[in-house]
Amino acid sequence: MNKVRIDKWLWAARFYKTRSLAKQALEGGKVHCDGQKVKASREITVGLTLKIRQGFDDRIVEVTALSDRRRGAPEAALLYQETEASIAEREKRAAERKAGGLGAQIISDHKPNKKDRRLIHRFKRQGME
Repeated sequence: MNKVRIDKWLWAARFYKTRSLAKQALEGGKVHCDGQKVKASREITVGLTLKIRQGFDDRIVEVTALSDRRRGAPEAALLYQETEASIAEREKRAAERKAGGLGAQIISDHKPNKKDRRLIHRFKRQGME
């Protein structure tokens, strides 16, 4: 196998759960091949560099093997090699998000009872005054 479609490869490498999601990411500009936005039908070869945005993070990976079949995660990890700079940048950004509290939510194990609601209403009234 010398060439494979990029949407199939992204799916086989387990970057996206379905080929449809891989195609949407490609159309949305979330995947770049050697610095250029690519279409789902683009055929990739071993040695290409891909920049893949997933959530808050960007991954820069080099294609090391080709496959158009989705297999287990250990086999999928053999299809690419993430660069050291990419790993360091992702870890740095994750630490910044964790320290900054982005996306932090107060998680309660129960609904507010009558006392809790009174405290909430009192707190809201104090903010308005």
